Amino acid sequence: MGGVYLCVSAWLWANSAVPQRSLEQWIDDPSEALEKGAYLARAGNCVSCHTVEGGMEFSGGVPFYTDFGVLYSTNITPDSSHGIGQWSFEDFYASMKNGVRPNGEHLYPAFPYTDFALVSEQDLAYLFVYLKNLEPSNSAPPKNELTFPFSLRPTLAFWKLLFHDPEPQLDADLTELVARGEYLVEGLGHCGACHTPRNVLGAEQPELALTGGMQVHATRLQNLRLWSAVNLTPHEAGLGSWTEQDLTQYLHTGKSDKAVVHGPMTEVIINSLSRLTERDTNAMASYLKTLEAKAQPIQASVNAQEDLFAEGEVVYTVHCGSCHLPDAAGAEGLGVPLKHNPIVQAPGPESLINTILYGPHLPARPFSVDRSNMSMFGKRLSNQDIASLATYLRNSFGNAAGAVTASQVQAQR
Repeated sequence: MGGVYLCVSAWLWANSAVPQRSLEQWIDDPSEALEKGAYLARAGNCVSCHTVEGGMEFSGGVPFYTDFGVLYSTNITPDSSHGIGQWSFEDFYASMKNGVRPNGEHLYPAFPYTDFALVSEQDLAYLFVYLKNLEPSNSAPPKNELTFPFSLRPTLAFWKLLFHDPEPQLDADLTELVARGEYLVEGLGHCGACHTPRNVLGAEQPELALTGGMQVHATRLQNLRLWSAVNLTPHEAGLGSWTEQDLTQYLHTGKSDKAVVHGPMTEVIINSLSRLTERDTNAMASYLKTLEAKAQPIQASVNAQEDLFAEGEVVYTVHCGSCHLPDAAGAEGLGVPLKHNPIVQAPGPESLINTILYGPHLPARPFSVDRSNMSMFGKRLSNQDIASLATYLRNSFGNAAGAVTASQVQAQR
């Protein structure tokens, strides 16, 4: 630790003349700053977005698939050529708060500076010290593959005028615990990046914040497919049936009586939330339970023909009822509850379809769950079978969501 102290102290001295912001006003003990910065990096789940499988941590290159093309995450190690080795704290602050590189180029909002703008300058200083002390990597991420005119970074200046507030305010009327939860959920944790729908220009829709979004991620078979993130508000289509304790346990361990982690959320639990203090995950749970209960409109109306539901009920009884039980209440050691289930009722059916087709991609130890390993039903059931089953689930057992078509199932195969 002594070497780290000297490294940080020397770096602080060399950069003490930053014109507007310097680390000196924030960093008293470099060793403490390094420890706090490491924790903040976990809270922000930086490693998941900036580390490719098998690659060096924080060296970038992770692809993000958008409606405008593919973006690749940057190298945030202190490498002088391809990372942030030559950045000052002022440069780092500008990137996190304003989405601007040291050379003045605008950053794409796949890097969630719209959320990181809520992070305090003190915490940014800690985080910067931590990143500056990582092992440098000279890995150069691939170039972005965006369609015209989105490949032109100057257009982002207009986007920011419309959709970015560099100085957002947190709610000043919250209790200490709930305020901490707001800071983590809305800021560092950037939960809205995945759990909020976006408009045609790729900006989050604030009126539907945390009601569910869409992303591309690998399935159990490692093929890239759409996934529908769940509603995190206390709406009955979201976390309405979850207690604060249910949610705290799930965030901290990846499992509860309500659900077990799988799919895109797995790396969030493993790399970030499970490594936070239980007080912080409890704070996040407390904040989420204070949100206004809201949901996105149901996009596809359900055809109430009896034969459709009868077909779905038969498929459920034959293939699902033994583990999830006839009333969909689930059973310990077997299937999770499907009644009032956020994945079943997500705005889109993609995550539910993926789970039926490929089975849940459950994490390994120590995050393995004490439940039976659900089979893949993609080869057993036809597109129409799965569509009928999904429609039945989304409109039975207290669930209420849109119908599912055979073409939607085919798109996920």
